[in-house]
Amino acid sequence: MNIVFFGTAEFAIPAFRELLASKHKVVALVTQPDRKRGRNLKLSPPPTKVLAQAHNIPVYQPEDASSPGAIEYLGKLGADLFVVIAFGQILRQEALGIPKSCAINLHGSLLPRYRGAAPTNWAIINGDKTTGVTIIRMNEKMDEGDIVLRREVSVDPEDTNITINESLSGLGAKALMEAIALIESGKAQFEKQDKTQVTLARKLRKEDGAINWAEPATVIHSRVRGLLPWPGAYTSYAGKTLKILSTELVAYSPSSQVTVGEVLDIVKGKGIIVNTGSGAIAIKFLQLEGGKVLDIDSFLRGHKLNIGDTLI
Repeated sequence: MNIVFFGTAEFAIPAFRELLASKHKVVALVTQPDRKRGRNLKLSPPPTKVLAQAHNIPVYQPEDASSPGAIEYLGKLGADLFVVIAFGQILRQEALGIPKSCAINLHGSLLPRYRGAAPTNWAIINGDKTTGVTIIRMNEKMDEGDIVLRREVSVDPEDTNITINESLSGLGAKALMEAIALIESGKAQFEKQDKTQVTLARKLRKEDGAINWAEPATVIHSRVRGLLPWPGAYTSYAGKTLKILSTELVAYSPSSQVTVGEVLDIVKGKGIIVNTGSGAIAIKFLQLEGGKVLDIDSFLRGHKLNIGDTLI
């Protein structure tokens, strides 16, 4: 099949590699324009563009992939199938109707759960025990298309958004090839999504990272894991923002009445033990505003923190 691949983020790379190594022909990559990134705001290409250029695949970078100019370009490619993964733009019907077969999308959740921009983040924040990937036949509405197939994985108690993204991108690559084979053979069965089970995974905001120490330790632990790498969970220490990058649930019984956010203990090699609304949590890696990521022992060598201090 002649395939146009729409993808921008790192999540799309494993599937793109699988397609490039397959019997199918990738006739073009459609991706976002190069953007300024990093401290120096250097203009940088999307990772998919780098891979495409290494394989001599034509690259098209429209600001709007459904604009008249984009429709004209896409219409000349003779595509049998559009594959869309972590692209970052909504495709309107004029674009979706171009391929001879259909346009399919790989989404990082078990749809209809977590439609939207941040499915893996919210799955971990909400403490889900399982997640997965779904291949859908696209329509104009966000993540609402008919399901071609789903594949499920367990979420380990210590998984972060970063590790789950890596796992799902690999799983998604295999699922994509299965879905394409079903579509090519005419054996694909398209299942309507159950509207009663829809949940949304809205785009993250910086304020989502604020830790409420009155919440249970399990909830805080999930938030820390789910908000990596951005915006990151954070609290306040000595008037500065303190990012919490790694935590561990611990069994700890305070000897007296303590407040939420209070430092219960400081254990070398273990962490800063903090009281929460229910249970205690150990902070293992952190980053003070303007500083480097440090383990607890390194942090305490340069900063004063005492048992009884309160994080807010």
